[in-house]
Amino acid sequence: MTIDALAPFYPWVKAMHLLGAFAWMAGLFYLPRLYVYHCQVAAGSAQSELFKVMERRLLRAIMNPAMIWTWGFGLLLVLTPGVADWTAGWWWGKVVGLLTMTWFHMDLAAARKRFERDANTRSERGWRIMNEVPTLALILIVVMVIAKPF
Repeated sequence: MTIDALAPFYPWVKAMHLLGAFAWMAGLFYLPRLYVYHCQVAAGSAQSELFKVMERRLLRAIMNPAMIWTWGFGLLLVLTPGVADWTAGWWWGKVVGLLTMTWFHMDLAAARKRFERDANTRSERGWRIMNEVPTLALILIVVMVIAKPF
């Protein structure tokens, strides 16, 4: 199903989608880095409380709106005639990357609540490793959309 009226707006919709994706990715890169630093300070300390504020503001003011923006304009792109060819394998690769980003976002949000309660369950090293997830998703998405390998 496509909506013909979207066709003239394709470049604008794509631009808005990319702007949202860039903002979302920035948050997905930065929030786990904040968690790494948060692991290094004592629970209940002034630094810990500052990290809690920074993490909450990043997630609520930037990441959540950027994710919704990206998904919204992405859905408009899919509804634009000639954009989505669901028989092409690269689309499914992009979908895997998108679902990975969304899962990671939700995992970060759940972790923020644990940090808020001083009940973090991952080590500093664990957060350093998790910090690579958005990079892998980004690589997958960019390769699928630009190179269209299959």
